[in-house]
Amino acid sequence: MTDPVPQRPAVNAWSAEFLESLYQQWKNDANSVDENWRSFFQGFDLGVSRSADDTTTSGLSDELQEKFARVSSLVYHYRDIGHLHAKIDPLNVPRPRPQILELGAFELDESDLDLSFRTTITGYPGPAPLRDIIDYLERTYCSSIGFEYIHIQNTPERRWLQSRIEPAAGKFVISKAEKIQILNKLRQAEVFENFLHTRYVGQKRFSLEGAETVIPMLWESLEEAAEQNVEEVVVGMAHRGRLNVLANILQKGFDDIFAEFEDNYEDMPQGGGDVKYHKGYSSHFYTNKGKELYLTLAANPSHLEAVDPVVEGRCRAKQRLRGDTERTRVMPVLLHGDAAFSGQGIVAETLQMTKLRGYTTGGTLHIIVNNQIGFTTDPQDARSSVYCTDVAKMVQAPIFHVNAEDPEACAWAAKLAVEYRQTFGKDVVIDLWCYRRYGHNESDEPAFTQPRMYKTISGKRSISTLYTEQLLNEGVISKDEVDQMSKDLEEVLDAAHTHGKETRARANQAGFKQIWEGISKKFSFEPVDTTVSEKQLRHLAERLATVPGDFNVHRKLRKLVDLRKTVVLEDKPLDWGTAEALCFAGLLTEGVSVRLSGQDSCRGTFSHRHATLHDTETGAQYIPLKNLEPEQATFCIYDSLLSEASVVGFEYGYSLGDPAMLIMWEAQFGDFANGAQVIFDQFLSSAEAKWDRSSGLVLLLPHGYEGQGPEHSSGRVERFLQLCAEENMQVANLTTPAQFFHILRRQMKRNFRKPLVIMTPKSLLRHPKAISRVADLTSGVFQEIIDDHMVEDHEAVRRVLFCTGKVYYDLMAQREEAGNGTVALIRVEQIYPLHSERLQEILATYPNAEE
Repeated sequence: MTDPVPQRPAVNAWSAEFLESLYQQWKNDANSVDENWRSFFQGFDLGVSRSADDTTTSGLSDELQEKFARVSSLVYHYRDIGHLHAKIDPLNVPRPRPQILELGAFELDESDLDLSFRTTITGYPGPAPLRDIIDYLERTYCSSIGFEYIHIQNTPERRWLQSRIEPAAGKFVISKAEKIQILNKLRQAEVFENFLHTRYVGQKRFSLEGAETVIPMLWESLEEAAEQNVEEVVVGMAHRGRLNVLANILQKGFDDIFAEFEDNYEDMPQGGGDVKYHKGYSSHFYTNKGKELYLTLAANPSHLEAVDPVVEGRCRAKQRLRGDTERTRVMPVLLHGDAAFSGQGIVAETLQMTKLRGYTTGGTLHIIVNNQIGFTTDPQDARSSVYCTDVAKMVQAPIFHVNAEDPEACAWAAKLAVEYRQTFGKDVVIDLWCYRRYGHNESDEPAFTQPRMYKTISGKRSISTLYTEQLLNEGVISKDEVDQMSKDLEEVLDAAHTHGKETRARANQAGFKQIWEGISKKFSFEPVDTTVSEKQLRHLAERLATVPGDFNVHRKLRKLVDLRKTVVLEDKPLDWGTAEALCFAGLLTEGVSVRLSGQDSCRGTFSHRHATLHDTETGAQYIPLKNLEPEQATFCIYDSLLSEASVVGFEYGYSLGDPAMLIMWEAQFGDFANGAQVIFDQFLSSAEAKWDRSSGLVLLLPHGYEGQGPEHSSGRVERFLQLCAEENMQVANLTTPAQFFHILRRQMKRNFRKPLVIMTPKSLLRHPKAISRVADLTSGVFQEIIDDHMVEDHEAVRRVLFCTGKVYYDLMAQREEAGNGTVALIRVEQIYPLHSERLQEILATYPNAEE
């Protein structure tokens, strides 16, 4: 048995003999040493100065062996924390050099600087004097990019990053053509902002000035994405710089943007609409090499990071439709603000999805526009972490901190980030250190709260000016070429401005194209056929009860599975879970895909669904709904992470990407919907009015008071009804399994899409009266309002009660007990939109009703 080793490699008091023996032990059997030592030795081999055929430290003095180990530790620490001393702040606020990077911390001194050492720095020739090694490390890890990647536990990933980072040594090879393109994009960004600032004085635009490098960085990332076989990119971002991205990346017409600043601008003829820096857009992007990408910028409200899961869900839908099982052809890109990235919980919730099987999109490129300030809040009041990016370490994403005033470093980092994402299928973060030239908006005075910062900013020359001078000094471009570049841009903007002023009315970019083609925007009560034949139901019941012969079903579930077949074959009363399973099965065999997610969706919180069966011996899973027929549509069901906001946002985004799929989110308890209120308010209920974007997302919210107190008792139907207007969404509270069967099928059979909120039951799941028969599924339609079929004499009715959901069964029991034949119970199954014509028809059949 080996002696215990230290928990962590240390530089002081190392025994050369011990180190050598441990190193040889690791070489012979890596698993024979402690995990921390394995990581140490894997990160780099021991640094030794030796002739070409030397392979060990044998024959060296103890003192030299210890020096070699200390130099190796020095290399490690540069890789680990060199970013803390990197020159990434364009405002040049001093960043103290970490004491651990000083020679004395490794028991080295200036007398050692001329000693030669062999290192494991990738691509570095050796042996070399220590002073040269340190200079190389300073240029690599303490220049315009601060690299954070040692927290990644996967050794091949770290080595892959080292193989890109260390040979560059802070000197990034950029071709002349690429330099000119970077300058052109910088000048486009700057001239556009200046144009808006002078032509639309005092109007909000949330300028990109101080962070113009975002534009060439995005451009370079898209160029690299196309080279890495990406076909489509979905972008999400808040308002800062959005107009610039729309104009210079998505190529939205300048005249369209300028028109939105005019007083005579009309967003939507029917009213509604949104401010210009919230809107989305789609376009085709063509690279310098002629490759094409389809770009989508998702619309986003003022809730800064709410769009993050929406983008991920939309990407996931697009990946499925493209057959992109490797998730390399559709890529999400999210732009963040520094304060929001560290402060908004939905960021962490969305990051947590990155490797979950129901939500992964193969990695996201995150770009943080780090203004080093919130609205008026300094970083020390906005976060407890060193960087705003530290939250991304929980998913082991590499982080590149970049100085916005080094556009070439920014472009290089963008390409590296995309290559990493495509290689490893993981998130990657670029932290663009920049500044905000004006206040939170252009009418704000930032010097009220940050006088010293804005004194520095007021003296800053633009990034475009600085880079122009650099390229002029390098002889890459002439002054005449620069002047012509600016003149051409200004002429284009002037012409677009004139045209924009002449344009009296504009609308959002038209929706309902491509996969939405043929889908109407108008709500209708027109009934559609939602029935399934008895023959097909019998077939589906057989398939739902069939499991492989060697699959061990839990004995209690075996009864449930068999019962669901029996009630159909023998025409017995069927319950909620059976009707739901038959509904899903019918859609799947008709070619309609189904997706359901939520915290306990596979089993169902109230143990009523059991869509996924688990082998009692092996734990293997079997999903009957995936095994109905060889040519059936896709069925996806997932137990989600314990989040409401991000999961609902994801499913909403998915519904934007695929209107032909039944997409549902189920709350564990109805009141858990509270956690996703921002998504309901800002997207689900209002996206059609604001951005002309529809959704068919279904929310299943267990509802009702079941003796469990106020918590877990209400899906807050009143909140959803407060959000209802202009037939924007549907709210239902149902009383029978057949109604549930028909309303879900109706959601996919109609030629329009509106969100559907269903207050699903708890006690009614097994209520002896809440049952349906096979005939209810093979005939009829969903009934928005159900008349009282128990009333024999309509003329005798004096009181008509309207109710919804389980209250109906309580009232019915009371009426039966009282033997009162003068009361009629009318069930309002769809509360909104209210089918008022049907309501009047039913009321007319009770001529003597007094109240």
